Amino acid sequence: MKKRLLAALMAGAMALSMTACGGSSSGSDDSNAASGSDSAKAGSYKVGVVQLMQHVALDAATKGFQDKLTELVEADGGKVEINVQNASGESANCSTIVNGFVSAGDDLIMANATAALQAAQAATSDIPVLGTSVTDYGTALGISDWTGKTGTNISGTTDLAPLDGQADMLKELFPDAKNVGLLYCSAEPNSKYQIDTIKPLLEAQGYTCTEFAFTDSNDVASVAQNAASGSDVIYIPTDNTAASCTEAIANVVIPAKVPVIAGEQGICSGCGVATLSIDYNELGQATGEMAYEILVKGANPGDMEVQAAPTFTKMYNKANCEKLGITIPDDYTAIEG
Repeated sequence: MKKRLLAALMAGAMALSMTACGGSSSGSDDSNAASGSDSAKAGSYKVGVVQLMQHVALDAATKGFQDKLTELVEADGGKVEINVQNASGESANCSTIVNGFVSAGDDLIMANATAALQAAQAATSDIPVLGTSVTDYGTALGISDWTGKTGTNISGTTDLAPLDGQADMLKELFPDAKNVGLLYCSAEPNSKYQIDTIKPLLEAQGYTCTEFAFTDSNDVASVAQNAASGSDVIYIPTDNTAASCTEAIANVVIPAKVPVIAGEQGICSGCGVATLSIDYNELGQATGEMAYEILVKGANPGDMEVQAAPTFTKMYNKANCEKLGITIPDDYTAIEG
């Protein structure tokens, strides 16, 4: 009798233990999330964000990501802890930050800018990684036969604006110009990709194009001076170093009366006259939606198409246009602030 009672008590204890273990709703191993079911409910997640440097575009993308992911997870009854760290423009810092996220067992890593994405790629093949503010994923990740999906633990969003549209914008605003200076950072592979793409487009329109590459922020001003002295118009692609040095560039090009067509809104706000740009906050929100699909619905990053920005807008810098005496067509939107 005592043996039967002891066996019953032990069976009951084991059942309670199993029930307690199965009742947890935290972490990315949630069975509903792993199943990919539409009925999956959010648990608790840790997300690490590594941002290459602080400037308007990257800041907006990070904020959009945080806001959208938090909104979606909390609306689904879950919680998300987002740890944002800035690498201050140093690739080595990106690696240190990402390795910290990996050691902490974060459920997902969001890498803001190319160098941050490359650091995440090197650090983990297991934790889901989403990039944003990355121009070309094939170039960034070393994928020669790029098809739109990585087939790995990585996906994300691209900030590549239509380069043919930007070339057309330059032609629309400055049809009589002869020489176009292409100003960019040689240390950023995605900047070189944009230059290699837009250069033949501009040359086909009759412009003579000359590349002016700076290596880092220390030689931006001197290289910008060379570009201004030899160009009627300067084109700057989506470039993180340029975006962090717009004041230095403006101090050169505005007194020299040389207009800048920029690859994105942040650069245009600082030193440009016009851009065909995306909304980086909107891009970050799209990345946040992808993160929700991965964390809660169990989506596989390798099967997710890298997403482009949904809209592009012709924008102009009113103050700089007035300083340079440039008249902008009515279908351009003035940059606020």
